[in-house]
Amino acid sequence: MADSPTHADMLPDALSRSLGAAQDQVNSLVLGKAHEVRLAFVALLSGGHLLIEDLPGLGKTTLAHALAATLGLEFQRVQFTSDLLPSDIVGVSVYDAQARSFEFHPGPVFTQVLLADEINRAPPRTQSALLEAMAERQVSIDGVTHALPDPFFVIATQNPLDLAGTYPLPDSQLDRFLMRLSLGYPGADAERALLAGSDRRDLIARAMPVLGADDVLQLREAVQRVHASDALIDYVQALVARSRHHGGVRIGLSPRAGIALLRAARAYALLLGRRHVVPEDVQALFVAVAGHRLVPASDGGDAAALAKTILHAVAVD
Repeated sequence: MADSPTHADMLPDALSRSLGAAQDQVNSLVLGKAHEVRLAFVALLSGGHLLIEDLPGLGKTTLAHALAATLGLEFQRVQFTSDLLPSDIVGVSVYDAQARSFEFHPGPVFTQVLLADEINRAPPRTQSALLEAMAERQVSIDGVTHALPDPFFVIATQNPLDLAGTYPLPDSQLDRFLMRLSLGYPGADAERALLAGSDRRDLIARAMPVLGADDVLQLREAVQRVHASDALIDYVQALVARSRHHGGVRIGLSPRAGIALLRAARAYALLLGRRHVVPEDVQALFVAVAGHRLVPASDGGDAAALAKTILHAVAVD
């Protein structure tokens, strides 16, 4: 195989440096989670959305805020609670008696980066308010369609479902997220640095934007130019097919999941400075992209573990 090209082959030098600086800045704010930070950038550059699931206090919201501060995009945060209404997210039409017409008041979803914090604290009806926004980049209110900004990126956090006061996300909602990440406990060195260092909130508040909206759109265009060979597409298709016939899976991956996996692999390759996708890119992403889309055959089954089993069962030709 020929030597891998650098970012300069795919991106202008200034944009390549900014992309590297953006990752470095987020890694300086979220310590010891370089792989998870890279996957978060994959979700952004793929044009997808990101779900971060973990126990309270492990840095979910910190990662979301660090990404928002670094991207230099318009940012809104919604704290999901049991009494949150759909109109609190998408907006509402209010009757103007003087004008004798309804005037639309946009909700916080009309932004470039939306942090849906603790999304599974709200009931399914409220969660579903994001479905159209995430899938179509638009919101329909009273028969009128309102376009959302471009780029539009949802970062949602959620607590494990066995914690009190949580509602499971519907399968249709889960499928709108390109990937699901878990941060886990930090390593000893990272935790020591967190204990001895400044408050992460103060550091994030002082962080300067490294990228902007035009940069993000340009990076997304570059992702589309990353090459995926026929053999690589065959590998992705084999993984998707295997998921549908695995004994522990009740509902396997859809064609949309396969498209999402391939799109994410292109972004992953770009972040590593390559203009082509290799099987290792797919393998690095498969659990994060596929795990939340698989439905185990038994209640309480571990979908992430099933994704790992499927990945190991499919050989690379």
